[in-house]
Amino acid sequence: MTVTTYQWTIERYHQAIEAGIFDREFVELLEGEIIVMSPERETHAYYNTAVADELRRLLGDRVQIRDAKPIILPNNSEPIPDITIAKPLGLVYLEHHPYPEDIFCLIEFANTTLSKDLVRKKDIYSNAGIQEYWVVDLKNLRLKVFRDLHNGNYETELTLTDGWVTPLAFPDVRVEVRRLMRSL
Repeated sequence: MTVTTYQWTIERYHQAIEAGIFDREFVELLEGEIIVMSPERETHAYYNTAVADELRRLLGDRVQIRDAKPIILPNNSEPIPDITIAKPLGLVYLEHHPYPEDIFCLIEFANTTLSKDLVRKKDIYSNAGIQEYWVVDLKNLRLKVFRDLHNGNYETELTLTDGWVTPLAFPDVRVEVRRLMRSL
């Protein structure tokens, strides 16, 4: 017996959302599949908010920091990254969520979703052309940085537990690695 799953398009996914089908579910669209997201616990929520606030302070009005908001990718994906550092396009975001060309960096905080964030989401983001992707591993207190896209793959993967990291798009900004995983 062959099992065939229904592949959602972004258009159909949006129609389902507007029809109220997912009103009581927190879901995201990954490569045409609707994925139920894990409930957010206190640690994850705290760091997501604290780091988003710190990035707003560091980057100011050069960017729009979007926490837990969808982005639209060309591979029938509408994921909801924990933090999106996007171009400050103002009212354009009334028409659509950020596209890959609008995104400087994506950040995910992982407690229970580490394998999904390091494999599936990394592949989706790199294939979509996201220039830089960070995964904050809250269990092991380390930061994984993926950058330097080439043919849909990240050529550079850094694992940091200390020191500073500089976003590719903002060479004048330094973020203390420990502050991403410890009380700010």
